[in-house]
Amino acid sequence: MTVALWTDSRFYGMELLQVSDAVAREKGLEKEKILEAMESAIQKAARSKYGLEHDIRVTIDRKNGEVSIIKCVTVREVPEDVFTEISLEEAKKIDESVEIGHVFITPLPSVNFGRIAAQVGRQIISQKIRDAEREKQYNEFKDRVGEIINGVVKRSEFSSVILDVGRTEAAIKRDQLIPKENFRMGDRVRAYIAGVSQETKGPQVFLSRTHPQFLAKLFAQEVPEIYDNVIEIKSVVRDPGSRAKIAVYTGDSSIDPIGACVGIRGSRVQAIIRELHGEKIDIVLWSDDPATFAVNALAPAEVSKVVMDEENRKFEVLTPDNQLSLAIGRRGQNVRLASKLIGWGVTVVSESEAIEKKNKEYHSYSKRFMDALDCDEVIAHLLVAEGFTGVSELANVPANELASIEGFDEDLAKELISRAVVCLEKKEQETLLKLKEKNIDERILQLEVFSNEDLLTLAKNGIKNLDNLADLCADELIELLRNLSQENANAIILKSREHWFK
Repeated sequence: MTVALWTDSRFYGMELLQVSDAVAREKGLEKEKILEAMESAIQKAARSKYGLEHDIRVTIDRKNGEVSIIKCVTVREVPEDVFTEISLEEAKKIDESVEIGHVFITPLPSVNFGRIAAQVGRQIISQKIRDAEREKQYNEFKDRVGEIINGVVKRSEFSSVILDVGRTEAAIKRDQLIPKENFRMGDRVRAYIAGVSQETKGPQVFLSRTHPQFLAKLFAQEVPEIYDNVIEIKSVVRDPGSRAKIAVYTGDSSIDPIGACVGIRGSRVQAIIRELHGEKIDIVLWSDDPATFAVNALAPAEVSKVVMDEENRKFEVLTPDNQLSLAIGRRGQNVRLASKLIGWGVTVVSESEAIEKKNKEYHSYSKRFMDALDCDEVIAHLLVAEGFTGVSELANVPANELASIEGFDEDLAKELISRAVVCLEKKEQETLLKLKEKNIDERILQLEVFSNEDLLTLAKNGIKNLDNLADLCADELIELLRNLSQENANAIILKSREHWFK
């Protein structure tokens, strides 16, 4: 509908309300927005006639459509604008009761629009209507972020595909499309509303078909138990177009969450796979026990054993030799997705590799004890079998505890502990001599956070003064001193940088 302005006062009245009603219905906007646009247009024309420097205000009566045009002058102690303000002294001459801030209102005659004023009025109204439409579109879509929407391909550009989604357009950028996915004009497309932004040219709706939550929402549409919150989706990860893993859980023991998601003869999951152009989907059972969850997440591979490092949130997973390639997946895809699904680092090794690694460690620890304690191979093997890995552990163990090892007596235990202490003292002396040769900055020593061995390791890597240390990030320090936690490394780096801020 074209919004017109009459050039005489016949425009003012019920006709105004009728026009605003018609435009509001056609554009799907609030009538109030249209009337505000008309007020702005009439105000613009009135200011052109009576002077742009004046404070002129226009209101349209919401009941009868009558237009009120007034000029306002505000009372100030010291006026800064002679056209819109008046001094208190001058105001008192008009009305003795006025105070600062009082507004004098002067009614003005209705405006007869000329051709140019009418054209400007139409432009103002059209612009206000466009702004109102954009605001409505933005408000409509900003609350729908996280939903799936259907659209029709309107055009395909180099960087994105544009969909018609009703009253506005939405864009799917190329990196948000499933690989090798192509759409033609007129194709119907389902996508996930990833975000909405308010731009000068109108709201921009950004869609995605690669977002992990797109898969979750598709399952909610296909599986009634998920839609009804009987089954909960705990985690979703995707390698779009290739493979995905989804972890599900239910507190209802009578329901099989995996079976419900798969459907009879795979009908439910197959519908989703077709939508995602053949993307393979592993549905796994979520568990609050990280180790159990790790076993489930590596499906379809079988797992023999899980070794958990809670401090560093890492798993070492042992699999039968014939299951290793399946557990790792093509180009490491299965283990990578499983790691993201769990939120822990996952390393997969075969049973034969684990045995070989254990044997190497066993012989390495045995040789370490034989060299350090000058003992025979049998004693070294017994110490390793009991879980000792270093001389420092042996030096701090009580003699009666060491004597309880089968084949050991108290005299042997005391002798081994004594040799361990001597070995550590000798090693400490050697470390101190090497440290003196490295010329380490005294300020690093004053931090009192490093052992002598740590200091030597830092020196060998060129970290000899406080500035060298302060230049490191926490991850670099951990890489050099693997016994450090992330928290301690951060604290040390911050402490080493204190002199910069002084």
